[in-house]
Amino acid sequence: MSAVTGVGAGVIERGIAQVVGGRMRRRRRTLVVGVALAAVVLLGVITALSLGASGLSPADIVATLVGQGTRVQELIVFRLRLPRVTTALVAGVAFGLAGALFQTTLRNTLASPDILGVTGGASLAAVFTLLVLGQTGAALGIAAFVGALGIAALMWALAWRGGLVGYRFVLIGVGLAALVQAALGYLLTRADVRGASEALVWMIGGIGDTSWPEVGTAAASLVVLLALVVALSRRMPVLQLDDDTARALGVDSTRSRAAMIVLGVALVAVGTALAGPVAFVALVSAPIARSLVRNGGAALVASALVGAAVVVFADIIGQHLLPGGLRVPVGIITGLIGAPYLLWLIAAGNRKGTDG
Repeated sequence: MSAVTGVGAGVIERGIAQVVGGRMRRRRRTLVVGVALAAVVLLGVITALSLGASGLSPADIVATLVGQGTRVQELIVFRLRLPRVTTALVAGVAFGLAGALFQTTLRNTLASPDILGVTGGASLAAVFTLLVLGQTGAALGIAAFVGALGIAALMWALAWRGGLVGYRFVLIGVGLAALVQAALGYLLTRADVRGASEALVWMIGGIGDTSWPEVGTAAASLVVLLALVVALSRRMPVLQLDDDTARALGVDSTRSRAAMIVLGVALVAVGTALAGPVAFVALVSAPIARSLVRNGGAALVASALVGAAVVVFADIIGQHLLPGGLRVPVGIITGLIGAPYLLWLIAAGNRKGTDG
């Protein structure tokens, strides 16, 4: 009997060791991926600060950032280039994290704020405020949040059937996104040339005309939202389960999902108010991050870093790497990247029979 007991104890110990070892490997991989993505983002930042009519070397950039540059270098870096790069970082983190929250909460890879019309709702409210009400500045940010929240609330109400069904949410969101785009087109046709030009950034996304006060307000809002995401992130693994299982584990899935959606909407509003509806960043960031981390979780940190990298490098491509000196807004570049990915994602879902 003692021998049998000893064998059983050995099996249990080995099982515990395997579980602990697996957790350590996942944590180590998550850390390595996070550091690697942060290095990629830093590389993009240095590259973006270096490129331009007045080329600066990485050494010049670092010296200027630590207060050792010349006055000309300080003007180029702090007044001309750094606001744009910071805008790309803030918008990328906001959209990337929002996409991770939506997709994890709704358990659907197509549940992205731009596909569902949430980003479009923010754009519509901002364009309406700009063209019809004639307001600018902070009013646009407030309008963007209200518009995004209104679309999300409408989707929630229409998709609710004794619980929140992910694929219904997606289908209703796609329909609302089409209505939002039609409304945006109507507003644009009713505007004069100057107003249409000002509203264009709210329809395709661009990061060229932001000022330090605008960037500072958006960055402060982002920090607050990041703190809230961290506080609620412990519920994310449970929300990846179905509602009945979540309730059995003592989690009010309805309230938790609503809180995550509101946080995602707020992140969309921050990104849209600062850079407009930069297309497909929210859609692609989370799947890329999860494929890198591979721990079965939401990969929130990795998603935020991937979003930042996508926007920074897309802006580098749009401003410096196109033939003939052509310059295009960052939203067009991310659209060119994201549209093929969306088609591939739908085709992959059809092959697997998971298209809902």
